[in-house]
Order: sequence, then C-alpha cells, then structure tokens
Amino acid sequence: MKFNPADNIQDLQYFGEFGGVNPSISDSSTYTFLSAKTMFDTFEGNADGCYLYSRHSSPSNLYLGQALAAMEGTETANVAASGMGAITPVLLQLCGAGDHIVSSRTIYGGTYAFMKNFLPKLNITTSFVDITKLDVVEAAITPNTKVLYCETVSNPLLEVADIESLAKIAKKHNLKLVVDNTFSPLSVSPAKMGADVVIHSLTKFINGSSDTVGGVVCGTQEFIDALRNVNDGASMLLGPTMDSLRAASILKNLRTLHIRMKQHSHNATYLAERFEQDGLKVVYPGLESHPSHKLYKEMINPEYGFGGMMTVDVGSLDKANELMELMQHKNLGYLAVSLGFYKTLFSAPGTSTSSEIPMEEQIEMGLTDGLIRFSIGLDNDINRTYNMMKSCMQELGIL
Repeated sequence: MKFNPADNIQDLQYFGEFGGVNPSISDSSTYTFLSAKTMFDTFEGNADGCYLYSRHSSPSNLYLGQALAAMEGTETANVAASGMGAITPVLLQLCGAGDHIVSSRTIYGGTYAFMKNFLPKLNITTSFVDITKLDVVEAAITPNTKVLYCETVSNPLLEVADIESLAKIAKKHNLKLVVDNTFSPLSVSPAKMGADVVIHSLTKFINGSSDTVGGVVCGTQEFIDALRNVNDGASMLLGPTMDSLRAASILKNLRTLHIRMKQHSHNATYLAERFEQDGLKVVYPGLESHPSHKLYKEMINPEYGFGGMMTVDVGSLDKANELMELMQHKNLGYLAVSLGFYKTLFSAPGTSTSSEIPMEEQIEMGLTDGLIRFSIGLDNDINRTYNMMKSCMQELGIL
C-alpha cells in the first residue's frame, strides 16, 4: 500500500492525563524516580518510559517526535529548539576531525555558513557541488567523506535532488545521506527513497504560523539514541532542547498540515503558471519549464502538489525591493524571511537568507540580485491575489 504520511499522522491518538483530547503538557525540567536503581538505568539508557531531565527528553517532546517520525516513515525522531539545532548535531555526530562532507551548493545560508566557516575549526571540510549532476557528486567523494548532504528542494534556487540516485551513491561509498526536507513535507518522503537521516525546520510549513522556531531529526532508533546519549551525544551535550509548551503547540498545528500543504501548492501553481504566461522568469518545480519537473513529479505524493515555494526574477535588486515594498503596502504579504506562513512571505535571498554565501559563489550558482523568493500563502481567492500582484508589477514597469 502506498505510503501516505498524512494517514500516519491521523492514526496517532493521544489522551491527556485527565482524558483530554490533547496530550498533557509536561511542564517540568526534571523527573522523580521511585528507586535509585531506576535512575541509574535511565542514565544508562535502559529504562523505557522513564524521564530523566528535559534536555534529554520529555513527554511533550516525545509525542511530537513520534508524530514526525510517523510522517517521515522513520523508526523515531528527536525534536530540537530550531532547524539549525537539528542540523548541526547531526553533522557533528556523523563527522569528526579529518572527515569530509559533500554537500549541495544551494542550501540554506545558515547550513552553508556552518559547513563553510565553522566546521573547518574542527578540521571537518566540505565540498559544495551541483547536486543535480550525479557524476560531479560522486567525483567529489574522498576516502575521508562521511556525509552526503542535500535539500529535497534547495533554498533558494528550488533545485531538486534525485534522492534515490543519491542514496545509491551514498550506499556504494558507505556514506550517510542526510536530507533537509523542510520545503516539501508530506509531498516527499526521503527516508522511503533511501535517505538515512531526514531533517526539518519545524519553524516553516510544519508549524505554519510563524510563532515559534523548532527542528527535528528523523532516523533510526540507533542514530537517535546516539544523538541523545548522555556521554557523547551531540544533541544531549550541545543542548538544543525544545520547550514542552512549544512542542505541544507544534503538534496541534501538525494536524492541519495536509490541508495547508494542498492550498499552498494550489496557490503557488496558479501564480507560477500565470506569471510565466505573462513572460516573467519563474522557477517552480510544478512548471514543465523547470529542469527537474519530470523527476520531481515522479518523487512527490501528487495529493500534496509541488509545494508553496517559487522564485521570480524581476531583473535587479532595486526592482525587487520596490516590488516587495509595494506588495507589502497592498497587504499582499510581508517582506520577511522564512516560509510556510498563512500569508505570503517574500524576500530577496541574495541579501537575506543566502547572504552568508559569497557574492562570487551566488553568481556562479545563478542566484541573481533580482531574484525574489516567494512562500505563497493560503489565500482563498488566488485569482484576486494574482490580479493584485500583477497590478503592482505593472505599476513598476516589471510587466
């Protein structure tokens, strides 16, 4: 039977302490034991169902982790206080001094900065490659390579990673394939395609209300246990712990993710098709003009569409800024970073979310200064939105 992540989420049913339809929130930092031996066993990781200290785990965080593992089809998951709080421990758990990473060149700016600027301090190096060219990816692998890293749909250029092919390369060379699936929850299930570790920034589509930050690592029980190990687990020792109240809030929002993703995708597809017909340079995986459209169409669960992210190149940074300011003035959305909000968000990634990437590398990868990244919202009448956005573009001479 075809894997459907929304069904897995729906089938999870928790009861609160007093019979509530939402699980009780554990508002404690530390937990008591009825015997000293149970405390010892819990420290050693041998006492299921017992809680030690909220930096390690808590009931609220485990509820959310269980739901996200069900969504991605992995054995288990570990939630974190931010997307970067999920990404950085994974890389530090998998790599040590002298090791090497092969990464997509178009990734979130914070991830790029961590690999490019921070990891070399620990003698961990990274080669950034065009992830869409499998021969280039394989050629970059060295005897010291431990991790192959990519985003399902890259930030901000919306390049699509061939996860099944990358998984085969990773397996051939005994590497761990780590996939950031933030842009495509429900639409793509990387673990089912061979990814070893799947990461999300919960801040974005999964939470969906731009009121908190969070992250998750989905993987095998063995790997998640290693992350949480009290002696050498990167998540345990670095301490990127999610607050229980936030975990409970995100779990509630996760229940409507399938409805929201369908609307995000519907609206983005409508706008991308119309603006491309108007002659604008639009990048959206749902367009036949996208170089990986056919591949992505085969990868996705079609029920949830091609996602809510698209880019439009308006020619220059000045034009991009003028347009974004005008659209914000017309209440079409917000000039803001991040994504997955119910209102449309837009930003010029070269000077915001990808500003960590040096200008010469931005140019090389095709990140032009006139590029606007759109996270399309949940607008009810998307034709009305299109006409208002088009009017803004006509006023500024973009159309």
